[in-house]
Amino acid sequence: MKSPGEIYGRSPVMKTLPDIKTANKVVELILKNASISVTGIWQAEDDGVLNIANVELIPGAIIPKAVGSKGLTPLEMPARFDVSQLVLQDLRNRIRHALLVDRLPQIGNGKTTATEISIRSDEMTLLLGATFGRLQVELLNPLIQRAYSILRQRGAIPDLPLDGRIVAIDHRSPLARSQSSRNVQNALGWVQAANSLGPEISSQIDRPALMNYLTEMLGVPEFLKPQPTSTKPLGE
Repeated sequence: MKSPGEIYGRSPVMKTLPDIKTANKVVELILKNASISVTGIWQAEDDGVLNIANVELIPGAIIPKAVGSKGLTPLEMPARFDVSQLVLQDLRNRIRHALLVDRLPQIGNGKTTATEISIRSDEMTLLLGATFGRLQVELLNPLIQRAYSILRQRGAIPDLPLDGRIVAIDHRSPLARSQSSRNVQNALGWVQAANSLGPEISSQIDRPALMNYLTEMLGVPEFLKPQPTSTKPLGE
């Protein structure tokens, strides 16, 4: 996220940083409480017999005490682990939601269908679409253009302009592939609808152009693309 006039924006981690720090503090307090619960807090009467500096709380230890005194007695602590776990779980859920971790269910949940996974994946793509567009326009394109210019100056690549016609940038990130997959599904749905209207409509589909489009959207290598068949007679 970026406000007008800012040079650097704020990532989802920066937006949820207060919850992250609070969760870390809650975990720290839980560990301290667990340490107190394991070792305990003890109190002793200052009767001149018990030397606190020489007391070791180990199995089998014999600690002397004065006659009639209580010696070492444990101090009861109002430990409430259940409340801390509830607070920690709520903070973790908010952090996962801010970082888009909980958009898809865990694998192994038998109640989730493939259609639900596809729809929720499309929703996550829409949520990340604006961020992806800004990263592509403001970061990736200038970075690739600068790297391409440096390689041209060094002679590492042919001296061809990056004008979008001779040489163009083709993004293959997971989000870009997701958009390409949606385009493929739309094209196949259109073909299926055309076939359902009868042979007169389906015969108007330019099948070689459709095949080239699907090949490009799916990222098929160049040598696997269909080549145009020659119509010249044999011997020419």
